[in-house]
Amino acid sequence: MLCAPSTFVRSWLAAVVAGSVLAGCGSPAEEPGADRARPNPRAEVAVEPIEEATRLTDVNGVRVSLEKRPERIVCLFALCDDILTELGIVPTATNSALLAHPGFLGAERAEEVAVVPGGFIAPEVEAILSHDPDLVIGLGDTHGKLAPALKGATTFWAMQPETWEDSVGYLRDTAALTGRTAEGEKAERAFRSKLADAEKSPSGKTALIIYGSDENFGVATPEADVAASLMPGIAGYPWKSRGVEGAYSLEEILAQGVDVLFVETMSFGGGDGKLSEKLAGNPLWSTIPAVRNGAVHEVDPDVWAKGRGTRSMGIVLDEATAALR
Repeated sequence: MLCAPSTFVRSWLAAVVAGSVLAGCGSPAEEPGADRARPNPRAEVAVEPIEEATRLTDVNGVRVSLEKRPERIVCLFALCDDILTELGIVPTATNSALLAHPGFLGAERAEEVAVVPGGFIAPEVEAILSHDPDLVIGLGDTHGKLAPALKGATTFWAMQPETWEDSVGYLRDTAALTGRTAEGEKAERAFRSKLADAEKSPSGKTALIIYGSDENFGVATPEADVAASLMPGIAGYPWKSRGVEGAYSLEEILAQGVDVLFVETMSFGGGDGKLSEKLAGNPLWSTIPAVRNGAVHEVDPDVWAKGRGTRSMGIVLDEATAALR
């Protein structure tokens, strides 16, 4: 059996291997395939008006307060870049590669955005402050430790998205703080409409998202992964989080008869090869229906695993629905 890390371990794996923390602890233990029913209600298209604000409480319970609309924003993880792009704002600096994607700024324009040195896990405080930011946005369970060092020099906002609803909430909050309320409502409406359209004609196929750098792969679960949280409404998704003790194997995927596999390769140095190619060395790989039928899709982890905002999720929906036809 080739076992994979649990949902909790994905946080560590993604941070070390791919430069992003993707998920926290999942819900109590569940057996794969125990409930194939789509647990999420149909997405509502109606969008509530967004009102401007100067204060909010972040995921760690810390009060975020701004005297004026932030103009110089530093992003320490990709959801920030996604949200700002939707609002028509270019970050002052970032440490994600998402902006280079053609669905965002594109490679040429992204090169004009300063890069925060130190990587995802340990962005350099001095470098962050050198950009004189009005607001710094980071991932709560990774960058929250930077808050004391930034206090007094700038405002730090910790986010912790796990589902698409969380991401929409962060879009709305950012729109409120930046005064881009109309842009926020437009982006939310466009995403909700796309999701609702996809849910009107769900695929009869079963899908699964797996991630990793080698045979020690992980399975993304709807309870703790934004891209996976979209799947139960558009396809059969026979997997739920089993908490920190869970493990995943090719035998289990085979038993679920998965029709379509989406693969997020996360490798050291970017030159270790595709995860699907490494898994192909296991005899069980070729017996999975998705593999037999040529329905294994290597996807961009910057969008599928790290982006997590409405623009990234729109791209995920476009690619997923096309593959599930």
